[in-house]
Amino acid sequence: MKRLFAAIKIHPSPNYLDVFNAVSSSLRHERIKWVEPENMHLTLKFFGETDEKQIPAICKALEKAASESKPFTLRIANTGIFGSRYDPKVIWFGIEKQAELDNLAKNLFAELENCGWQPDRQNFVPHLTIGRIKELRDKTLFQHIISKYSTVEIQEEKVTEVTLYESILRPEGPVYVNLFSAKLK
Repeated sequence: MKRLFAAIKIHPSPNYLDVFNAVSSSLRHERIKWVEPENMHLTLKFFGETDEKQIPAICKALEKAASESKPFTLRIANTGIFGSRYDPKVIWFGIEKQAELDNLAKNLFAELENCGWQPDRQNFVPHLTIGRIKELRDKTLFQHIISKYSTVEIQEEKVTEVTLYESILRPEGPVYVNLFSAKLK
């Protein structure tokens, strides 16, 4: 069994790192597990623990969906949270609405459904998870910091491929291993 997900790799720009560092250092007194910038990705589909025999079918679905998509540019902007203002769970950078991304995701979900994967219960909400909140001591300050960065421009990312990753969980943080990449046409 392997813990798998399909994603678009994000290559943090200097501006991305500036915004990320500003947010994370402003909240350094809080218990937040920050996602290392080198691990940044836009998850298209989280498979979880998966039998290795299913990997070829997943790769084929990725390849087919990629072949029906042309390269495009993502605009990363804005900072927000999942969960309520009073009980936030995740801090994210937003992905602006993008027809090509929606098309890629729709094609991938359809191809995966053709090989037996059930659609996710939740709608696809493109975002970059930058931190997982363990505990907040000062919610007022937290809300102030998030609102301060809520409308910031972060970076553009040229998307030319989708990747199947294995996630190996370790106490010091996950390691992502690229198992397969499919080029957009």
